[in-house]
Amino acid sequence: MAMAKLVVLLVALAAAVGSCSAWELNIRMPTARDVEAAAERLEEDVAAPLIHALRPVLGSGGQLWRRAGVPCDSWRLAVEAYNKRDWRMVPAYCERYVGHYMLGGHYRRDSRVVVDEAIAYAEGLKLAGNGKEVWVFDIDETSLSNLPYYATHGFGTRPYNATSFNEYVLEGSAPALPETQRLFYKLIALGIKPVFLTGRTENQRAITVKNLRRQGYASWDKLLLKPIGFKATAIAYKSGERQKLQNAGFIIVGNIGDQWSDILGAPEGARTFKLPDPLYYIG
Repeated sequence: MAMAKLVVLLVALAAAVGSCSAWELNIRMPTARDVEAAAERLEEDVAAPLIHALRPVLGSGGQLWRRAGVPCDSWRLAVEAYNKRDWRMVPAYCERYVGHYMLGGHYRRDSRVVVDEAIAYAEGLKLAGNGKEVWVFDIDETSLSNLPYYATHGFGTRPYNATSFNEYVLEGSAPALPETQRLFYKLIALGIKPVFLTGRTENQRAITVKNLRRQGYASWDKLLLKPIGFKATAIAYKSGERQKLQNAGFIIVGNIGDQWSDILGAPEGARTFKLPDPLYYIG
């Protein structure tokens, strides 16, 4: 609907321009970026509310990337495609770009595409109906968003501060990611049991449960947290927990996370889904 309105607007503009012999003197024709921006604004007007109360107050980075040598959108593509690994921080020149991406409609639209595919896949499954089919969910940046924290800490351009981040976690105020929540309740309706598998530690269990419930999550089957002092990579830890599920007779029909370390390492699950996250990397 929004795009149709935009096309009508451009056709009308073109007609008006065609009737003016000296249009180039007083009318600036819309550039491709103008068209894209207008489409985004129209789409935002009819889209669901943002996932949090924040609003984008920064630009998209302007031409800072030219001095750095790598466009920020290309950097983000390399991150999401798992071509760029083991990075510690978002490049400083991409702070505004990442902020604009996360706080605008782009992040939400990208997440929607992932979840739409996950739901289509789930609806096509033939379940045994014995209560053993489960779907594994990561928590941070998958089920709950820590964007209110990162929006005040440089959108990932500053070194990770475990103390301040854990203080934020203990507030129990992280908002739900609505696209993931849509998948969560669709799975329950289909008879698939959600299992949370997170890198949060056992001493954060109570506040994590409270945060999930505050944000509308309910009826999950298990909440698996990392033992305090556990030493292993995220891939080793999460794949090990999935193996325990499988050994207990559960069938992992799906697995969704924001990090590649959430979905790599056998057994991954029958199918995996990767949500966008340019804020940080966990290997």
